[in-house]
Amino acid sequence: MNANLDKLINDAVSEVLAKKSDTTKYRVVKNITLSMARELIYKVEEKASEMGVKAVVAVSDASARIIAVECMDDAYIASYDVAVNKTFTCASLKMSTKKLSTLATPGAPLYGIQFTNQGKIVIFGGGEVLKCGEEIVGAVGISGGSEEQDTALADYAKQVFENMI
Repeated sequence: MNANLDKLINDAVSEVLAKKSDTTKYRVVKNITLSMARELIYKVEEKASEMGVKAVVAVSDASARIIAVECMDDAYIASYDVAVNKTFTCASLKMSTKKLSTLATPGAPLYGIQFTNQGKIVIFGGGEVLKCGEEIVGAVGISGGSEEQDTALADYAKQVFENMI
């Protein structure tokens, strides 16, 4: 009975895939893996080096649990916690820290949110949610440069991740 069910499922999947174009991505990721996190960190570090930024790059899973963190040589010590907290912010609030920054300004709906969660909420750019389709599978946090540089590197990381899956 299981063999028949497996065959039906495989046939259905094959039929759907046959209808897709050759350029469609088929990899489904439920959660970011250590090897994916390492590859992403490596590529972000290459880009940071090109930009002259000594960054800390952190990657978490969808539950904000850190999978991997790397500190480039001579990165600021404080950047470690900032990068890790950016992943927490993105995963827990399901948005980039750049988007949150606009929502947390004085008078905005989330003003003061940075004082919650034992101070782990970061309200400036450099953190991005990582998705497979519409599902959040992780987050990346980058710290070490200016807010603009960290934001650009996080945007780059998001793009790299989308190309990985």
